[in-house]
Amino acid sequence: MITQLPIARPPRLIAIASGKGGVGKTWLSATLAHALAQENERVLLFDGDLGLANIDVQLGLTPTNDLGAVISGRMTLAEAVTPFAGGASEGGFDVLAGRSGSGALAHLNRAEIGAMAQSLKLLATHYDRTIVDLGAGLDLAVLGLTAACDTTLVVLTEEPTSLTDAYALIKIMNRAGDMRDTRVVVNMAQSEEAGRKTWGALANACRNFLGLEPPLAGVIRRDEKIKEAIRRQTAFLTRHPAAPAAADVTALARSLGKPQALAPDSRAKALGGLK
Repeated sequence: MITQLPIARPPRLIAIASGKGGVGKTWLSATLAHALAQENERVLLFDGDLGLANIDVQLGLTPTNDLGAVISGRMTLAEAVTPFAGGASEGGFDVLAGRSGSGALAHLNRAEIGAMAQSLKLLATHYDRTIVDLGAGLDLAVLGLTAACDTTLVVLTEEPTSLTDAYALIKIMNRAGDMRDTRVVVNMAQSEEAGRKTWGALANACRNFLGLEPPLAGVIRRDEKIKEAIRRQTAFLTRHPAAPAAADVTALARSLGKPQALAPDSRAKALGGLK
């Protein structure tokens, strides 16, 4: 029997994961956050790639605070937020930057990761949507942060190694019982049709060997303008708003649906908890 993985209500916390590096996961995280902000949502972008954090670099930000300060106890997650394009209250979005190359962040223990995940869930109540850019693979930090999210988007490309690694990631997530709402995004696709073919190959492997089928969330077409925007440390939707890949990410953002607003008492409790 094949299990068609359910798509839950519009998710608030979205984990962006991949089985390997080099699939454009961080770029997609930043661009999806920007696209959701352009849909008039309050968005938080959390750099959860604890060992190789670089979202701030891609966006041309120079944060004065980052997760290193949070882990050391010098400030809370809320205090470490850096605004992009005016921040979530001004039509942009907020960024929680990591610290690239920090071994201390990459080797947090289970209790520390659990505490960070709970703090993130609390902070996320201030936003319509929170995007969590995870490290490649599935280490302890990735598992802990994934468990805090409503939905996981598994990113892969058309390369055979990427397909194999994405399958391995889904297999491990399935064993860990963490397949509540897992969807697939094919990035750097030669065309919409080619991207769907890649997803079909992954879905077929999952059906045959795992008895489940992760749905396709979206296909992002290959676009050379992406590299140029990254080199210039400029947000892609700002520099190339009419590019095909920009349209694809915007379509992905809209396909996620609008999350339900939190009850006022829920937001009040969250505010109290962050003081």
